[in-house]
Amino acid sequence: MKLNAPTQIVFLIAVVLAVLAILSTFVAIPVITGYAFWVLTAAFVLLAAGNILKGL
Repeated sequence: MKLNAPTQIVFLIAVVLAVLAILSTFVAIPVITGYAFWVLTAAFVLLAAGNILKGL
C-alpha cells in the first residue's frame, strides 16, 4: 500500500476540526460540544483519507 502526503488544505481542515473538538471539552462551543467525539473522529478519517487517496 502506497501512502501519499495529504494536501495542505486537507491537513489544515483536519487540524482545525481536531483542535475544535479538543477545545469543546473545556469550553462550551454550541455546535461542537455535544459531538466532540464525532468531530474528532471525522478529523482523523479526513486525514487518513488524505493519506490513502492520491490528490486529496
